[in-house]
Amino acid sequence: MLTEPIQPVPARTTKRICEVAWFDDLCGGDTAFLGTIDPDRRSNYVHCADIMKTADRMGFENILLPTSYVVGQEVLPFAAAMAPQVSNISMLAAVRTGEIHPPMLARHIATLDHMLEGRLTINIINSDLPGLKEDHELRYKRCEEVIEILKQAWTQDRIEFDGEVYGNISMSAAPVKPYQQNGGPLLYFGGISPGSKEVCAKYCDVFLMWPEPEENIYATMQDLSERAARHGRSIDFGLRIHVIVRETEEEARAYTKTLMSQFDADVADKLKHRTQDSRSAGVLRQDELRKNADADDFIEPMLWTGIGRARSGCGGALVGTPAQIIEKLNRYMDMGIRAFVLSGYPLIEECELFGKHVLPHLPNVKLSVEQGRTPTTTPVTPLTTGSLTL
Repeated sequence: MLTEPIQPVPARTTKRICEVAWFDDLCGGDTAFLGTIDPDRRSNYVHCADIMKTADRMGFENILLPTSYVVGQEVLPFAAAMAPQVSNISMLAAVRTGEIHPPMLARHIATLDHMLEGRLTINIINSDLPGLKEDHELRYKRCEEVIEILKQAWTQDRIEFDGEVYGNISMSAAPVKPYQQNGGPLLYFGGISPGSKEVCAKYCDVFLMWPEPEENIYATMQDLSERAARHGRSIDFGLRIHVIVRETEEEARAYTKTLMSQFDADVADKLKHRTQDSRSAGVLRQDELRKNADADDFIEPMLWTGIGRARSGCGGALVGTPAQIIEKLNRYMDMGIRAFVLSGYPLIEECELFGKHVLPHLPNVKLSVEQGRTPTTTPVTPLTTGSLTL
């Protein structure tokens, strides 16, 4: 644990506030028991729609729509279908760069941005295209060029681009102007390789991290802040993490055992490695951290890493009472983290628990692409004791 007092890492949003997002199951994996296939929680349109509607009803600011080829729903058409069905929530749509020709991608995103009246953010994914194993330098270059073209499309009258991957593009940008006229949707980005960090520092707005001990997270934030400063920029920081909140610490820890009570190692391994990113640097890092866990898979008093046994990607969860979770999130905010992308198993039930017992006590805000703009926070409700029944 970091020692007090915590000195916040320089970030674009300087106030001690946060954007709280939930996670949708577009890539499959929602379940009541880890390491199993849950037939009642399939990654179909109806279930994913129910998750988003629940998060909207509970007051979450944003919701992550992850991308995958092998299972689930495709992000952009799903987001478009849901746009008229939710009232307040923003969508954090994951886009794998290279899948759609950049000017057309700018048009897809701009159209969706108008449908959502600006309630759109983009999670830039820099990974191999489905079915391919690509050189990482090619991926970084392609990712940079896609972002450069998007930014030109959203902020200039014309796209005038000459690159190594996409060659010469010269065309009007009038058809691709987004609803958000202050630079287009915010760009979120994650990845622990030096190349990934550099792409984010140079082009993106929010750097997303996965669960690690506080010292590791703090060091990563310092690194990214310094990289962004070298490009004359500042960025915000986000944390993608699972949550388990219960009335007592004993109940919260007991639920980790419930989640693992039907764990099948063979099924879990197949589920974890069905996606192409299961061997990414970030996933391997999550696996490495678990080697330092105690017998119950905790690597910090509240940070449980058992989830990483059953799924790739984010492998850790905050486990505790509402007061403990709030205190931990406040510590993260003191470090400079301004966005949280949360989830829990099962997704709907845990969304309701967190939304009822923790979300009202956090200084919630929608992040802004405009540096210097003063965000408007929602009122913070004082925490009182009580039962965590739904």
